[in-house]
Amino acid sequence: MTLSLNSRSFRPNHRSVRAKSRTVGANASRLRTMRTGLVALAALIAAPAAAQTIAITNGKVAIGDGSAPIDNGTVVIRNGRIVAAGANVSVPADAQRIDAEGRWVTPGLVAGFTQLGLVEVEAVGDTNDTVAASSPFSAALDVAPAVNARVSSMAISRGRGVTRAVIAPDTARTMFAGQGALVDTGEDRDAVFVPRAFQFVEFGERGANEAGGSRAAAYAFFRNAMLEAREYARNPSAYGGRDSDALLMRLDAAALVPVVEGKQSLLVHVEQASDILQVLKLREEFPALKLVLVGASEGWMVADRIAAAGVPVIASALNDLPSSFEVLAATQSNYGRMQDAGVKLGVGEVGGQPRNAKQSAGNLVALSKVPGASGLSWDEALAAITSGPAEVMGLGNDFGSLRAGRRADVVIWDGDPLELSSAPALMLIDGAQQPLGSRQTRLRDRYLDPAEGQLPKAYDR
Repeated sequence: MTLSLNSRSFRPNHRSVRAKSRTVGANASRLRTMRTGLVALAALIAAPAAAQTIAITNGKVAIGDGSAPIDNGTVVIRNGRIVAAGANVSVPADAQRIDAEGRWVTPGLVAGFTQLGLVEVEAVGDTNDTVAASSPFSAALDVAPAVNARVSSMAISRGRGVTRAVIAPDTARTMFAGQGALVDTGEDRDAVFVPRAFQFVEFGERGANEAGGSRAAAYAFFRNAMLEAREYARNPSAYGGRDSDALLMRLDAAALVPVVEGKQSLLVHVEQASDILQVLKLREEFPALKLVLVGASEGWMVADRIAAAGVPVIASALNDLPSSFEVLAATQSNYGRMQDAGVKLGVGEVGGQPRNAKQSAGNLVALSKVPGASGLSWDEALAAITSGPAEVMGLGNDFGSLRAGRRADVVIWDGDPLELSSAPALMLIDGAQQPLGSRQTRLRDRYLDPAEGQLPKAYDR
């Protein structure tokens, strides 16, 4: 049995000029994001995902590794993992077939650096778990228990093609923010699939402020923290915590042991070129550090040094305005220039929204058309928001592409995935179909074409 994709249209309410106006302009692109009825997958939903063999056929398949898209390609999934993807792929006899009808088929998007699941309304403290301003702890903070898979932004991100995300806490009293996690955006799932995936620390202007007021203070605090973590590792029972000369709480020192021993990645937010070079030098004293730079707006100025050090970067793709002194040399060509220098990269916007990943990638493609600028090809741009972030986090063998053995995070799109007007028609996470609607789309549909008498009185004019 082959299930095909059949689109349905939304018709505006022509009885009202007010209703009609809501269906044009900006609403036109948003209409496409709510095509959740495109696929009839009763068999897929009814059977356990882990036991499924699924074949997506007749698609324009983009593997997500930087290679060119494959027309009339096939993706085979078994037990929630990719078995094969590409041209001339054999379809198992027992496979549930999905006919993509020529549409784009890609891996799910990976948001490189976010606070997804940690905040509902940023200005409302009770819904914001990104920062612990009054806590005595810093490095010991673990965001995993705070992740709420039901925040509205989770469904919104899923509806824009995001299946995985790197989430990090924010700093408060010290330059150490705590331990971040990797999450998936699936509905009715435990969102966190890799807790304590990394430690996050601020350097640059913000790190300087939180360490005592200068960059010199930040590096002194960091060195002391690493030395105290070593001391704790040698003899945990003898570590004094805040008594004697120790600056770190016992739990903070314990949390930094995997960092100083190179067992846990250290994500470092740093923007200025001179700060980047100083961070790279940290491995002279602490050679085991698994550094990952975040932001790196001036990375293009020292790209050869970053590449030579073998340090990957989660880079901002849209930062081209000097909003502070440490990003005076920011340019949208930053990503392309670092890639040309051989830096391992993935896109991630510090303080950005996961749903903007495809916009970042699309802008990098457009930039390649600007004389004198450095952008990316379409294939490279898709990799920047799929396999790129996964590989930067050291998990490229688990997700982020349609290569064999990866998690079956697959999206069928209603248009070019890097175009803002395109949206998912079907999404699978670990081989299980996901809903694509959100509270926003439900509200839009409620007021787009309401039946007689269904509008609240305030809207009934």
